[in-house]
Amino acid sequence: MNKIVIETAPRNILLCTLGASWAVIPEILGWLAPQVLDLYANHPQRSALDVLRAQHQLQAPDELWICTTQGAQAQASLVGLMDWWKLLGTPMPLRIWAAQATDQLASQAECEHIRELILRTTLLASEQVGTGQLVLSLAGGRKTMSADLQSAGAIFGAKAWLHVVSPEPSPAAIFARTPTEKAEQPALLAQALTVDLAASIMPLVAGIGTRNELLDIVIDGQCVDSASFALPLASPSQVLAWALPEQGDTLQRELMRRQTQSSQLMGNFLAQLAQNEHYGNWRSLYRLPPAQIDRLRSTRLDSNHTNWLTALPKADLHRHLGGCLDLPAQREVARHIWISLSKEKRLQRLQMVQELLSQTEWSWDWPSSLGGQRRSAIQAEIRAELCAVLLLHASTAQLQHNLYGVTEPRIALKSRHPQGFSAFERPGELSGSALLTHPSALKPYAQAIVAQARAEGLVYLELRGSPHKYRKLDPAGFVRDLRQALIDAGAQTSETFQPDKPPSQMGNLRIGFIWILDRRQPHTLSKTVQQAVIAKGMTGDFLLGLDLAGDEACNSPEQLAEHFMLAFANCLPITIHAGEGEAAHNIWQAAYHLHADRIGHGLTLADNSKLAARFRDRGICLELCPTSNREVVGFADPAYPESADLPRYPLRQFMQAGLPIALCTDNPSISRTTLAGEFLAAARMSDGGLSLWECLALIRQAFVHAFLPSVRREVLLKQVDAQVFAMIALLTE
Repeated sequence: MNKIVIETAPRNILLCTLGASWAVIPEILGWLAPQVLDLYANHPQRSALDVLRAQHQLQAPDELWICTTQGAQAQASLVGLMDWWKLLGTPMPLRIWAAQATDQLASQAECEHIRELILRTTLLASEQVGTGQLVLSLAGGRKTMSADLQSAGAIFGAKAWLHVVSPEPSPAAIFARTPTEKAEQPALLAQALTVDLAASIMPLVAGIGTRNELLDIVIDGQCVDSASFALPLASPSQVLAWALPEQGDTLQRELMRRQTQSSQLMGNFLAQLAQNEHYGNWRSLYRLPPAQIDRLRSTRLDSNHTNWLTALPKADLHRHLGGCLDLPAQREVARHIWISLSKEKRLQRLQMVQELLSQTEWSWDWPSSLGGQRRSAIQAEIRAELCAVLLLHASTAQLQHNLYGVTEPRIALKSRHPQGFSAFERPGELSGSALLTHPSALKPYAQAIVAQARAEGLVYLELRGSPHKYRKLDPAGFVRDLRQALIDAGAQTSETFQPDKPPSQMGNLRIGFIWILDRRQPHTLSKTVQQAVIAKGMTGDFLLGLDLAGDEACNSPEQLAEHFMLAFANCLPITIHAGEGEAAHNIWQAAYHLHADRIGHGLTLADNSKLAARFRDRGICLELCPTSNREVVGFADPAYPESADLPRYPLRQFMQAGLPIALCTDNPSISRTTLAGEFLAAARMSDGGLSLWECLALIRQAFVHAFLPSVRREVLLKQVDAQVFAMIALLTE
């Protein structure tokens, strides 16, 4: 669909048909707009009339539109109407269309002429109101005119259909019959009626109309809009005589064609939609009217959608435990460690970092002063305490500068910064294993993770980390304790997962864990895999699978495959960090030698079309992290002028190839991002950006490729599908 939607300023239009009696128009306007004409001020049921108007949220019109004929009775009625309108002071534009050369509607041709006029007028009004209200009055003209207007409202949509009822016989003072009464009628209906006259009239809401979704399907290039079925806009207080066009199809026939072919048209629309999609979207979204689907497909994602993105239920499949907490959260964890220390230890640790605290600029090797990489459990705990002291007692300016400022601009750090990849890691020096080795850190750390995930709108999160680095003597016990800490913080895991309850009743967050192995330490891999299998037995489906990370230049997947045999035997899902700036050959090895179900980053897959096709066919998902990819490898991002000379992000290329993709955060604290921020970054960095429809499809992809048992994954998909549909339907109303 390529229909162009022209945005108009919202306005409210009252559209009426008019026959021999023009009094029905004041009777409707006087109730709908009492601030213009308080006709029912003395009505015995005035309060009930006000309540009815409020219940239907009806607003006063900004314009009054009328359809009528050129018959003698209708023309005489217009004279009285114009006299009354002048007495009101012409409070708004009054636009009048008359079907040329029609009179009593006594022939088929006359009836079709006025019907075409009513349909086109209603179509034009439905576009002119924008986000305002179209209200139809069925009280005037012949019954066929009222029926035509009601049909038009049912097709093009209307806030309400209005009518008025009165007793029989009608009061002569209102429904004038003699010349004298007719002469007095305009003045009578230009002010509040007396009690007895007001009581003889009762406005009512006869119904509402919802726009037919078939209107928004383009058939053989034919659209249903006022450009295709033109009607000139009548000038205020002037009657526009409208003749049927001599050439071209009528709106009546086009609408009839669509109604008779309705099921086929919707089927064709959805089939065409599927042909043009890279991925299936949420199933429920295909129930939306075509116009709403088209709006989602044509609207480009930008920063104005940040709140919308954040509110949508999402899944993050690639988030490092050690790099997820921002500075305020890290400081809160540090506070718990500080509280656990004795007074003597506090003074001692303060003294050990006093030199750093006294300096604005820290030397690049300052982390080594807190303890080297190879350290005992006691040394690791001391390092955690020193990191906590730095977090609590260094100023915000010191921390921001020495963690982030010294690595700015954070673009292509691996190749452009003197310190290479370590410049990317620098903001994480006081988090992760620096804190998690301390027994007092895990509980507040877990609380911060849950709070962060909920603030981002996550309902599913896969954390990943290296327990053997956090607790060397009992890494499986660390996984068990992390699981319990997350449960205590309000998250759901496999044992507390309730598939019969929607996300809103489940705490809205399910968290699992992926154990990261280090390809730089091949001599310990077999033992670490064994520990992961033990943790799987202790924690059930909380341990979701394994990851392999570290410098890709060290030990190829082919060389490490033998160490994964126990993981294969226990059917653990595998995700591999590969192709982040290194050759696509590494991705090939990860897929074929380590049987990877997902690949972390996989950016260089764009260089190998055959392998990309194989990934698509096998459903191997790429975990793309746009911000960290820009920071480490380097891609052009309009938000960063320094990146203008770098290549475009390959997301669009991957999508066009049909590769499964999940957008992820990697290290939210290090990259100062959120999952919503990653979608915005991806949209900026990719050719053509992202539409809202594509954004929703990518969100779904993350759930589809979650490391969950299939039964639980399907349940979660259905629950989130319903949640997404409710939010999108509300957004696009």
